[in-house]
Amino acid sequence: MSESLIVIGGGLAGSEAAWQAAQRGISVTLYEMRPHTITQAHRTSYLAEIICSNSLGSKLPDRASGILMNELRMMNSLLLACAEKTSVPAGDALAVDREAFSKMVTENIENHTNIKIIREEIAEVPDGNVIIATGPLTSKRFSDEIMQLIGENHLFFYDAISPSVYYESINMDIAFRGSRRHNQDENSDYINCPLNEAEYHRFVHALTDAERVEMKDFEEDIEYGVKAGEGKYFEGCLPIEIIAMRSEKALAYGPMRPIGLIDPHTKKKPYAVVQLRQDNLCGTVYNIVGFQTNLRINEQKKVIRMIPGLENVEFIRFGQMHRNTYIYSPKHLLSTLQFKSRENLYFAGQIIGVEGYMGNIATGLLAGVNMSRQIKRQKPMQMPETTMLGALCRYITISNREAFQPMKANLGLLPPLGDQKIPGRKQRGLMHFERSKNEIEKVMKIIGD
Repeated sequence: MSESLIVIGGGLAGSEAAWQAAQRGISVTLYEMRPHTITQAHRTSYLAEIICSNSLGSKLPDRASGILMNELRMMNSLLLACAEKTSVPAGDALAVDREAFSKMVTENIENHTNIKIIREEIAEVPDGNVIIATGPLTSKRFSDEIMQLIGENHLFFYDAISPSVYYESINMDIAFRGSRRHNQDENSDYINCPLNEAEYHRFVHALTDAERVEMKDFEEDIEYGVKAGEGKYFEGCLPIEIIAMRSEKALAYGPMRPIGLIDPHTKKKPYAVVQLRQDNLCGTVYNIVGFQTNLRINEQKKVIRMIPGLENVEFIRFGQMHRNTYIYSPKHLLSTLQFKSRENLYFAGQIIGVEGYMGNIATGLLAGVNMSRQIKRQKPMQMPETTMLGALCRYITISNREAFQPMKANLGLLPPLGDQKIPGRKQRGLMHFERSKNEIEKVMKIIGD
């Protein structure tokens, strides 16, 4: 078997996969089509550019994302290390300066002696050892190639991005700092824009009445088997206007819930709040949390400026929709991330139906490790299902194929802790964390550094 590897896609999963293989002495060629072939959502030519949010999830050990982060840390993930070095204040979450993070990842990959980067679009699946990590924005040509490979149409859904604004344009005479988890705190990493009941209902009505971008305006849907203007949304990343259409109070009980917050200006609990989170290291840009949207740009300006504290806000980036593509993993992949009908072909990242930045990085890591082991004629690692990474891989490979949807790391994927009754979600989460930690220690004795 050849000692070299081709990785297609320089996103989160592809970058981590390339790094892990290179660290194990494998000669890696990493193909990334940007900047020569652009996507609907990317802005730079950096590897591992993150798009929808700058948050990688909760760092708390009793949370699913915290468990997965610890697994990645123990397994020597490059991208997690870069994320922690470029982090920005975000309370209990790990959030990054997007550009600094992607730049650091790119520099590490470019400077690795075992990695060669080729900036061009791949149109065919190459022979030899290959990891496909082209992500949710796989090009049309390569998407068609994968479609031929798997012998059936892809599933796909539409995803959305939240707007980002300049901090100096936020009216802090109205907005205030505070965290739902830690209550009032003038040093909180979150900025809150409070709405009373009347303001909330006016905002919801304007939001649901606003003109949206039709799917056909940015995607030739019919080529992918969906009628123009129709699309399947991922429930974990719904556009804010779609949530609002479900019920009058859906936002107040969802992304705009005011629980644990008191407006210091009025000394009252707001009816609803819009939260913003720091988006870069210097604190000049804030992201509107949970406000993924497909509104037209002029409508975004009008509707978002109805929010108290954002009446004169200036945008650095508007929300938008983009297509996310993923394959029928339960039919086509083993839990090692190998393609069932070709053992030296692996898939990783969002294209396999794993949601969330941490999940994408983790599957890239596993694909890189397992491909390296296979090249060295060692058995690919099947992660224990009591680890979050193992549980994710199990989900994407054994789920009911008809009901298969992308999945983020969550405690519900993990097997029970035992017969004993454990009081409290936090305690259960901490016990899952400890069990995962013990399992990863065993894994590392097998796969090494």
